[in-house]
Amino acid sequence: MKTFELDPRLEADTLPLADLPLCRALLMNDARYPWVILVPKRDSISEVFELSHEDQTQLWREATLLGAAMKEAFHGDKLNIATLGNVVSQLHIHLVVRYKDDASWPAPVWGNGSPEPYELALQGSRREQLLAQIEGLKF
Repeated sequence: MKTFELDPRLEADTLPLADLPLCRALLMNDARYPWVILVPKRDSISEVFELSHEDQTQLWREATLLGAAMKEAFHGDKLNIATLGNVVSQLHIHLVVRYKDDASWPAPVWGNGSPEPYELALQGSRREQLLAQIEGLKF
């Protein structure tokens, strides 16, 4: 069995956060939004339907539980959940907390403005907030 490998583009654009039962949780390195990417730890998967039924259920469970916790913790107006895969084919789900006054509202975050990499202090603070949310969830 081949070991799980993260797509190099995802690795370059994110910071490690945690391993959930199915997914690796990554912090998108863009301080404009609370933004987590979930990547199922399965080889050669690019579409949700390629996962087993059990993995599909677990993927949705992880995305919805973490997404709800993020929206509440960061006092968001909306939570965007998306699987695009047009640039990075490895299956991954974006969880993005949105605000009516954010830089891209009401448009999608993709292609709007330039990412603002985290400064070290804010990165640490955001990671702590997200890890506290993750630790409180029953996946």
